[in-house]
Amino acid sequence: MKTSRREAFATSHYNPAVSTPTTPPTPQTIKGLPVSSGIVIGKVLVVDDDLRRVTRRVIPESRVATERERFEAAVAASAGEIKVVHEQAARDMGKEAAEIFRFHLGMLADPSLLVPIKAMIEKEHVTADYAATHVLANLADRFRATGNSVFATKVNDIEDLGNRLMKHLVGAPSSRISEADEETIILARDLTPSQTASFDRSKILGFATDLGGMTSHTAIIAKALEIPAVVGCKVLLRVARDGMRVILDGDKGAVILNPDDATIAEYRRYTEQRALFRVSLAELVDLPGVTTDGEAVHILGNIELPDEVAKVLQHGGEGVGLYRTEYLYLTGPREPTEEDHYAAYKRCVELCAGRELTIRTVDLGADKYTQAQEEIPERNPFLGNRSIRYCLQHTPMFRRQLRALLRASALGTIKMMFPLISTITELRQAKFHVREVMEDLAEEGLAFDKDIKMGMMVEVPSAAIQAEAFARETDFFSIGTNDLVQYTLAVDRINERVAHLYTPMHPAVLRLIRDVSRTARRHKTPISCCGESAGDLEFAMILIGLGLRTLSVSSSSIPPLKRFIRSVSVQQCERVARQALALDSGDQVARLLRDRARTFVPEAFDGRSAE
Repeated sequence: MKTSRREAFATSHYNPAVSTPTTPPTPQTIKGLPVSSGIVIGKVLVVDDDLRRVTRRVIPESRVATERERFEAAVAASAGEIKVVHEQAARDMGKEAAEIFRFHLGMLADPSLLVPIKAMIEKEHVTADYAATHVLANLADRFRATGNSVFATKVNDIEDLGNRLMKHLVGAPSSRISEADEETIILARDLTPSQTASFDRSKILGFATDLGGMTSHTAIIAKALEIPAVVGCKVLLRVARDGMRVILDGDKGAVILNPDDATIAEYRRYTEQRALFRVSLAELVDLPGVTTDGEAVHILGNIELPDEVAKVLQHGGEGVGLYRTEYLYLTGPREPTEEDHYAAYKRCVELCAGRELTIRTVDLGADKYTQAQEEIPERNPFLGNRSIRYCLQHTPMFRRQLRALLRASALGTIKMMFPLISTITELRQAKFHVREVMEDLAEEGLAFDKDIKMGMMVEVPSAAIQAEAFARETDFFSIGTNDLVQYTLAVDRINERVAHLYTPMHPAVLRLIRDVSRTARRHKTPISCCGESAGDLEFAMILIGLGLRTLSVSSSSIPPLKRFIRSVSVQQCERVARQALALDSGDQVARLLRDRARTFVPEAFDGRSAE
């Protein structure tokens, strides 16, 4: 006999009345995507909030106007709530991260969403709750069906909005999150930004979800709150039960259900070592990143939101090596205006206070934003119209950003960087637009830095192989390992099916980095690495050995990276790099780097394997 959906859902929650086996439960490790670092140990609370399944009910003509008014009242009440949430989020997370909730307000005022709901009430004579649920659920299902992570980001927001509307229309029950006790770890199908922002941090230690991606609004909020989080686990709700012991490893993207005593003890040791090591790093904040043989290695920070500059500096960073400006599009209710761009860049300049600030022009397309705007989404957007290609085909948008960026350059030193350059023509076209915008600003009497440095990301093999030509026409290089690995090895970096093939330690990737570094030195072109891999101590060692002297990483990676740099010599790093380049597989390189790094700075590692 088939189990009903309701029964299946009920059995996914712990029932103390059901007898349990006397043998200890088997530990189970589930892998996902790490979106916010940290390791926590607690007990499971399963959450499976979804848009309410509301029965279709036909109403008489006389009730249509009442239902429409009821819907409009729910919209108004929801908007009022969101404004309160936005104000609280701005206090707790910073105003940039809180902009996500302004996006929700924008949805509530969007005719393309509201008109179909009202039309359904009027034409089909159905209740407001059914019309709202039907339209929102269909929209969410269409987005999910694309298999594209940008749509998954929007599903998150649609469900958040739907839950609010249902609460005002039919009295939707409060989320199980309110039931959380101390030392709770939330395991959910998905979480909305509002749910995440409203966590009681005295009780909820972290969360993991089956759905979600690296760029989802929920992930952004998790990082802003610095709460450990793993997303994209796929199977959590099939196996998780309320009350289970659980270890959430936000560093490696793992959820361990029913860990045995030995595993718990091992992880407690990891967390203790991590805490002690972090305390010891505080003394390094104001010290420079200098190797034991006196070579300076500059450590900068990667940011998505302007207020993150403060975290970079607090952790000992020298400035910002990569400001990913596409997050202006992800966290707002509409495409950002020139003034939106300008305000963000002005804030960065003010917080950097004369320190280095490199702003990358928008890297849109693929999984980030633009596929949602296309009538017919691209089948393979990662090899399609993304990054600088998209900007060069949407010049009004591109020039709007360039105007704001150049205006901000009058306030302090800014470097401009173009993403995913693959041909010399793209670089020349991008610089041409900059020069034209400069002419426009000069005619308008607006100030800007006429000598602003313009550099490029080295993220594709063609750019690395043709580095000689690019070095003659660019002011600086920044190696983006995230995409360089993806395009060199033909591995989608967010596809768990081929995740084992994605490694920056592959000999082909190392040789490309070596060649670009040599070319940069010959032409005296400044070069840095701003990929996430630069924050991996083992990989940073080989980057230094290959000649890089500027690394840009997430703010949390800065203290341990500085400790590592101050504990090794350039000579040691160069020796390791030579040994690595003589190997023929990424696995061999990984083992070599793991062994050498742990020899040089054993206290920087928690004893776990670098799998």
